[in-house]
Amino acid sequence: MITDPVLMAYYERGGERTRLREGRGRLEYGRTRDVLRRTLPPAPARVLDVGGGTGVHAGWPAEEGYEVEVIDPVPLHVAEAGELPGVTARLGDARDLPVPDGEADAVLLLGPLYHLPERDDRLREARRAAKPGGVIAAAFISRYAALHDTVHLGIYPQGAWRFAVHTSLETGLLITGEGAGSGFRAYLHDPDDIPGEFADAGLPEPRRYGLEGAFWLYGDVNDWQDDEGRRKLLLDAARRVESVPSLLGVSGHLLAVARL
Repeated sequence: MITDPVLMAYYERGGERTRLREGRGRLEYGRTRDVLRRTLPPAPARVLDVGGGTGVHAGWPAEEGYEVEVIDPVPLHVAEAGELPGVTARLGDARDLPVPDGEADAVLLLGPLYHLPERDDRLREARRAAKPGGVIAAAFISRYAALHDTVHLGIYPQGAWRFAVHTSLETGLLITGEGAGSGFRAYLHDPDDIPGEFADAGLPEPRRYGLEGAFWLYGDVNDWQDDEGRRKLLLDAARRVESVPSLLGVSGHLLAVARL
């Protein structure tokens, strides 16, 4: 379970209700759905959405005929996800999933890896929970996301933010503190480390997808998403470069998908 009180307080405020529904987060949401629709086994497969929050990525698979269960350590998230049609939800920890071995056709880790700094904690349980032939899809924050984002937001000149960002580039740990924001902690991945992490967990080499490409940093990205026609073109553009190795680190988030 989450033991960091700052982190728990952040999620209990309900920010996950809107993070992927507003602003630039819509691009991450749309691209995640795009990749999953191409890589999940066909419905009615059983999908375990680990760290699924309020169910933002659980609702649409349930609508499309999947059997979806959200497991999350935040009581507020579990309550809200469980209200979605066709979705069940319960409390649980990505490091000790309350499910039998080989239960799921697909295991989604679309958020918990951000908060697990210990390598052995991140993929081991998902591997255990997935059945032979199953799919594991894990989301990662790029090691370079904080640098790009703080420049984009104009806060990079602030000394406390620069220190946090520079530390994250060296160690992967982004820790904001007094004067730098919320006290939020996250683990950021170098894209080149992801295949080795899958191998260490006994998983096949994954295909890596850069979700937002460089487009999340464009000043008019929200204008593109506000217009239905331009939004479809933006998603198409991101798809065309989603697995170009030299561009993976520019993306704010990456999705790695492996089939057992």
